[in-house]
Amino acid sequence: MSRRSCRSLLLVPVLGLAAACGGSNNTTTPTGPSAPPTPITLTFSGTLTRNAAYTHPFSVTDAGDVSVFLITSADTKDASNNAIPLGVSLGTWNGASCAIVIANDKVSPGSYISGRATAAGNLCVRVYDVGFVPGSATYELLIDHY
Repeated sequence: MSRRSCRSLLLVPVLGLAAACGGSNNTTTPTGPSAPPTPITLTFSGTLTRNAAYTHPFSVTDAGDVSVFLITSADTKDASNNAIPLGVSLGTWNGASCAIVIANDKVSPGSYISGRATAAGNLCVRVYDVGFVPGSATYELLIDHY
């Protein structure tokens, strides 16, 4: 092998390394911030009797925060008793039951519980009497999620 051939063979790896480390004309244009997701609001209402519970299933389409607000809870026979504390839970829904993840056994109207959905899926909110419902009480829940 000639001296010239040997030098050429030595240049091939050096040129390959230079090409791999060299600059590129491909530039990426940074994208602007994406619009924040739009929250979805649901409302559930009903009448809760003493020692009873009711489950409301719902679906979320994306990961994100989930908040459950107790808007109202009032005695059906005494309008002045309009701030009855209720139990409120948030969990996952399997089609038949609610697996509780977050619970607060004493939520007053104007208060809320919140959690985070890690993916799209089926969730549920459960409202229940914890000993404060006199006979029956109406309630309204507002749920914000993404």
